[in-house]
Amino acid sequence: MPVNVLPPSIEQRMGAFNEVLRRARLLTPDTRHKPTITISREFGCEAFPVSEELLKLVQERTGEQWVLVDKSLLTAVAREHRVAEDIFHDLGQKPHWLDEMFATLSPGWKSEAGYYELICNQIASIAMAGNAIFVGLGAAIITKSLKNCHHFRLVADQEFKVRSISRRLGISRQEAELLIDERQKERDRIIRTLLDADAHDPLYYHMTFNNTKIRNNRIARTIADFVLSPHHT
Repeated sequence: MPVNVLPPSIEQRMGAFNEVLRRARLLTPDTRHKPTITISREFGCEAFPVSEELLKLVQERTGEQWVLVDKSLLTAVAREHRVAEDIFHDLGQKPHWLDEMFATLSPGWKSEAGYYELICNQIASIAMAGNAIFVGLGAAIITKSLKNCHHFRLVADQEFKVRSISRRLGISRQEAELLIDERQKERDRIIRTLLDADAHDPLYYHMTFNNTKIRNNRIARTIADFVLSPHHT
């Protein structure tokens, strides 16, 4: 069965990723951090179409470059920096990956695992620097203490998810149903094991959207309006 669900082009995002990292290195304690957005979703919801539309909107409205970050981008970054790719393939079996990512939020943290340190520092730096949209990765939970981060979740009924996965991956309804069940259980287990959390808890999120009833572009516009409004708290 397919592992990834048609993530956006890696090549188009690497330049933005490197630019955000460059800006993150210039942060000082007095820097006003730019916003970061996290999008969590039930498996089968259309997080990538929403996030791509959102990326266009926030770049147009701010006139600044943003980066869309997901597991496939981080895998490419790891490869570029000669970091063992199985760090990502084994996500769920290697709890140190997310444990150490979370620990980077503490200034006194020092990692004994150089490979993990490189990746975790990049993730933490991007979240703190802002102008980033994270899809998945438990980012809403990992960055929950960062005041510049805004968290959103997509949910949908089973019929919507089956039709979406079947259409996007070109598989049968039966295969889509099995894939949704398998991957949702896997994601829930990973979050419980690595973060001792439940991603279904609505209290992690600023807003939750019903992907069945609200179009992707409307979800993207609502998120952009909320995050970029100078008046929200």
